[in-house]
Amino acid sequence: MQISTTRFLILATAIILASSLTARAAELFDLPDAVHSRWISFENPSGAKGQGGRENEGRKGAPSRVIKAGELVRIAEIEGPGVIRRIWMTVRAEPQILRGMVIRIYWDGQLTPSVEAPLQDFFGVPFARQVRFESALFSNPEGRSLNCFIPMPFKGKAVVEVENQSPVDCNSLFFDINYTIGDKLPEDLPYFHAYWSRRNPTVPRQDFEILPRVTGRGRFLGCNVGIRALGDYRAAWFGEGELKIYLDGDREHPTLVGTGTEDLVGSAWGLGRFDHLYQGCLLGDTKNGLWGFYRYHIPDPVYFYSDIRVTLQQMSGAMAERIKEKIKPENYPELVVGHVRFDPEIHEGWQNFEAPQDLCATAYWYQSLPSPALGPLQGYEQRMKDLLLDE
Repeated sequence: MQISTTRFLILATAIILASSLTARAAELFDLPDAVHSRWISFENPSGAKGQGGRENEGRKGAPSRVIKAGELVRIAEIEGPGVIRRIWMTVRAEPQILRGMVIRIYWDGQLTPSVEAPLQDFFGVPFARQVRFESALFSNPEGRSLNCFIPMPFKGKAVVEVENQSPVDCNSLFFDINYTIGDKLPEDLPYFHAYWSRRNPTVPRQDFEILPRVTGRGRFLGCNVGIRALGDYRAAWFGEGELKIYLDGDREHPTLVGTGTEDLVGSAWGLGRFDHLYQGCLLGDTKNGLWGFYRYHIPDPVYFYSDIRVTLQQMSGAMAERIKEKIKPENYPELVVGHVRFDPEIHEGWQNFEAPQDLCATAYWYQSLPSPALGPLQGYEQRMKDLLLDE
């Protein structure tokens, strides 16, 4: 019996999907030898077997605690080998806490943190906003919790700390760190890393570094990005900049390059609110020119073998008539084509131009140790500046 090409492709696709789902289902009843499940929280700070819920005769005696202004607390210290499987936290949704608290993770006795970022930014949303969303790596089901599902393997020891760098007390930090110990891990194990940075404002023609060049072997997982258009440039479309990924010796030109900011997150011709598995736009405040989005390279892996650097251009665009109407002559921008300033007498139609922006990003990747020393985290006052929280 002959079947059409279309029917054959549908049947083949169904078989592939069924095989994939069967493989995933099989993982649910895989029972590895000598791998043990553990949870750490304030109800069992060590995660030790049989030591949970001891406070108040086991009747919810220590679900949370205050983290005072300026206080640093080690919330987990885990002997490996093991894998952190999930991190959940919740705090009062105060901007000073969401961006003033810092999370750090250290692997295998290193003095340099492999993860260092403001709390809310690490969990997927920039600019100290709480937003309901779900992605493959993070979620916030109802806009009041923080979930991370990135597997984080380690051989020797995992240390997780939170520091309240804000001037106000965090009145209640709740958390769970769910992990396994005894896992069989590869010899050339890549370790999870996260890096946050902000530049306010950026400098035209100096691309923002989502991830400065790091050396080692690994995989770039992606990033979440926050952009605030500045001054007159709020009247223009902010998202003409291209993502560039420099791999394994690239210097002047990258191997991987995108076509525009909204294209990076899988949309086109503008950007609206959405949250999908690997891409989404969680903030879209056109009045204030404030945007927040994410892109995770799960089905399209980005591997590197010696080094990697990730940048994002700061380009905006608008019709010439809108530039003349909305942007002051003293602020006329440098156009991308020809790298000359906008001239209202000769330029017509759509124009892309270099524009300063307030830009922050959290990059996520795996790489071999040692972890790179990327410098100290930006201070609290600079992290909180210009968040437009009262508008």
